[in-house]
Amino acid sequence: MAIKPPRDPQDVGYTWPTVLAVAVHLLVVLFSLVSLPSSTAEPDSSSIVQATFVSTETFTDQAQQTTDQQAALNSSTDPDEAEPAPEPDASEQEALQQQADEAAAREEAQARAEEQARELQEARAQAEAEAQRREEEAQRLAEQQELEAQAREEAQREAEAEAQRQREAEAEAQRQREAEAEAQRQREAEAEAQRQREAEAEAQRQREAEAEAQRQREAEAEAQRQREAEAEAQRQREAEAEAQRQREAEAEAQRQREAEAEAQRQREAEAAMQRQLEGEAQAAANAQQAQQAANGFINIVRRAVEQAWLIPAGASDAMSATIQVRLGPSGEVLLTTIASSSGDSAFDRSAMQAVEHAAPFSELRDLPAEQQRNLRQFNLRFTPGDVR
Repeated sequence: MAIKPPRDPQDVGYTWPTVLAVAVHLLVVLFSLVSLPSSTAEPDSSSIVQATFVSTETFTDQAQQTTDQQAALNSSTDPDEAEPAPEPDASEQEALQQQADEAAAREEAQARAEEQARELQEARAQAEAEAQRREEEAQRLAEQQELEAQAREEAQREAEAEAQRQREAEAEAQRQREAEAEAQRQREAEAEAQRQREAEAEAQRQREAEAEAQRQREAEAEAQRQREAEAEAQRQREAEAEAQRQREAEAEAQRQREAEAEAQRQREAEAAMQRQLEGEAQAAANAQQAQQAANGFINIVRRAVEQAWLIPAGASDAMSATIQVRLGPSGEVLLTTIASSSGDSAFDRSAMQAVEHAAPFSELRDLPAEQQRNLRQFNLRFTPGDVR
């Protein structure tokens, strides 16, 4: 725009304010054109509102300042010389209209930005409320899960306690069964020992009865000590691990096996002693029977030989001869020899003939085979005084 130089000093008061106002308007327009593109970007709701608000406020303030400055310039001139301001031309009106449109556009953009900011604020509030609700829901679920976990743990502890009680009850039942089995074994052992003692001699029965009674007392005392020890050990083992209870059970089983082995050895020793006594008694009876049979057979032989012996006329009572006789299986005489001579051949010969005439001794076949073997060879002593 061309500006005519003033021709009159009075014209200074009208021209410069007009130029200054036009320049201010141009600056405002340029500033608005520069600020509008930046208002379209939306890096953040608060910055958009602030930039638009500042830009709008700046434009309003500048327009107000321009009006104030123009009024001040107008008032600074002499009131007597003041003249009305010239009417703006069409270009200035168009510029002013354009500035007003731009101001309206900025205000509309500011309103839209504020609306977007409110919507963004509401969305943020809704998001925060939703996050708060989800957090509360998660916390409630966590508390519920924690309660359920506590309930499961409590149920598990109760189940473990019940299982522990069942194991203890089973262990107690097992101990009772073992005690009953041990008592049954002891009763059977006592019955067997009683049957064995009834077959023994009175003195042996008394000694064994006393020994058995002593063993029973010791066994009962040991059993009592074991029961007391087991009761005390049970109270202690309840606080121990299962492995400890197993080791103690194995040790108890080992002690029981050793006690059973010891009882078995005692029973075997008693049985062996009984068999030995019975064998000795049987041997004595057999020996006595054999001796009786042998004496009977010898008496038969002696009587037969005495009847068959013809004593020589010159024999004296002081004479004596011993004849060794060997018999066959049927009692026949196989051989006679003089074991001890009387000094008289006729006396010795008469004794040998008496044995041969009295044979055979068939009674030998009635004796047992063992006794037959023992009696097939014997000695006969011939003395005249015994016969007369």
